[in-house]
Amino acid sequence: MYSRKALASSPVVRIAPSCGQIDLGPRDATDPVEWEITHVKAKVLDAIKQSAAIPSVPQVVTRFLEIMQNPEFDYDDLVRILAADAGTVGEILRLVNSALFGVRNKIVSLRQALTLLGPMRTRSMLLGRYLVDSISTKQVHGLDMKYFWRRSLTSPVVASRLAEKMSGERREVAFIAALLADVGIAILAEALPDRYRHIAERYVPGGEPFDDQDELAAVEMTHGEVSAMVLSHWSLPETVTKSVNLHQSANPGSDETAAIARILNASDTIAQVLCEIPCPENASEVCINAVAFAGIDVDVLVRQLPHIENDIEELAAVLRIDVIPSNVYAQIALAIEDSLASA
Repeated sequence: MYSRKALASSPVVRIAPSCGQIDLGPRDATDPVEWEITHVKAKVLDAIKQSAAIPSVPQVVTRFLEIMQNPEFDYDDLVRILAADAGTVGEILRLVNSALFGVRNKIVSLRQALTLLGPMRTRSMLLGRYLVDSISTKQVHGLDMKYFWRRSLTSPVVASRLAEKMSGERREVAFIAALLADVGIAILAEALPDRYRHIAERYVPGGEPFDDQDELAAVEMTHGEVSAMVLSHWSLPETVTKSVNLHQSANPGSDETAAIARILNASDTIAQVLCEIPCPENASEVCINAVAFAGIDVDVLVRQLPHIENDIEELAAVLRIDVIPSNVYAQIALAIEDSLASA
């Protein structure tokens, strides 16, 4: 588990979302939620870029993104591009018919699915799905991938539930950002194994906590910064990349992006509790502090805990990721719920 600590100001790397180009430049210290990558040296970025750790963008997604860059794009062009790839069509239909979207009647056509999801959500879900698929096939030395994915699946479910009072768009941002916020851990562990291995080995059940300063000392970047860089390169929405870049910060600010970053931080903290077997009393205290950091009433968490198990199962099935038996989540969630309810 990593702990919260505010990121300091230093030279940054700016990434042009459309092409992934890198530009070194000074940071604007007046912007408390600036998303540009901090604390980085060019040689570290080069090592990451030259490794096979960063997945490439599939051609069908590249064409989809190119069309969407035109503000007056033709909706039929999106349908035509996606329809040319049977696998992509299957993924979209699988996603839209999952319980995650609460569809009452089964969606059977691509046009129906795109109408329901909208082009922006389709973009995020497609990119997220392909990125998860690329990372899930890796066997990164020093990193417990089963635990990594257990945490990575639990966090977006919790984030989505905590963001229940947000608009649908912001809730979707919280979901996709939480799902991909920690991909930087896997990428750093693969790209810089000698330098990052001792950090990755702590990302295990009951592992020694680490924070952004530990990562900066090891590789001069935080995993949140790397995650944001990759998501920007993959052209995910700016609100996603900004909130991911800030999710480790103890003081992300107070605007809309900061609110999502706080939810990401809280959801990861709660996900750790749900993915381990801690003392219920200690777990409840951790959860109470986590939702307080996000500015959310603890009653929201108590009310949502019973639903998290099914959501995790559904998300794991959609993304085709194996996780530990779901009754483990249920048992831990029940213990926390009882403890929180009586607090």
